[in-house]
Amino acid sequence: MEKAGLISDSGPPQGQRPVHHEYVFTVQEGIDAIPDVIYHLETFDVTTVRASTPMYLLSRKIKAMGVKMVLSGEGSDEILGGYLYFHAAPDAKSFHQECVKRVKNLHTADCLRANKSTMAWGLEARVPFLDKTFLEVAMNVDAKEKMFSKGSSQGVDEDGCPRMEKYILRKAFDCSPDGKPYLPRSILWRQKEQFSDGVGYSWIDGIKDHAATIVSNEAFADRASRWPDDTPDTKEAYYIRDIFESLFPSEAAASTAIRWIPRGDWGCASDPSGRSVSIHTAAYDNTD
Repeated sequence: MEKAGLISDSGPPQGQRPVHHEYVFTVQEGIDAIPDVIYHLETFDVTTVRASTPMYLLSRKIKAMGVKMVLSGEGSDEILGGYLYFHAAPDAKSFHQECVKRVKNLHTADCLRANKSTMAWGLEARVPFLDKTFLEVAMNVDAKEKMFSKGSSQGVDEDGCPRMEKYILRKAFDCSPDGKPYLPRSILWRQKEQFSDGVGYSWIDGIKDHAATIVSNEAFADRASRWPDDTPDTKEAYYIRDIFESLFPSEAAASTAIRWIPRGDWGCASDPSGRSVSIHTAAYDNTD
């Protein structure tokens, strides 16, 4: 059972904290929704489909609750270098250049997901981190202040808070005007998990297992003949591409899909999951 959550501020009386809701879905429910998700997304990018499926299911639930508009956090990781692989940036200049690149390409991945997964149900998502004024300020912050380390080399500030990914954003929410943190410390200072990982690790594992039963070894071995361009490198990618082609059979349609590619030169694995980054487990087992 996987969990996707939302916070609603429409219910509690003025002065009280927002109400947190959880929506629980099964891996099978997610797999059943993948063809519809790909139809709305119009892409075969693996990481976008992985993350969009829980968001698509959550959007259906939110719409059923009578909510018409939501705030969503797209852009924060790109602006602040929040993805775990940013720890491998060789210097501040490279860190900033990667932020700029990811922000400029948001429309091909995260914003595509946020827009189409929600609008599939007539739900409007707004992205406050991409407010132009905030973007102007945040992108001009010295990249040295955004850089971070993991494991035993991770530093702490004068309050004992870890100098981790998106530190400056977390620190801004560490104390409200009444002197209390806006969020519990266990949430505010927990490690970044990409959305498709954060809903539960068995979600991605479940897609991979399902694809392994659907895609034969013979078909996978012949994948380059079927798709010489953007050839799938895993059975999961093959499975997603096959569904995409059944919905959008033209080469012109396939040419519009843009894949989110991890930084191999920074030590990233080919799998875009945050769990594939070498330092992912450092926050959980206190090792490098």
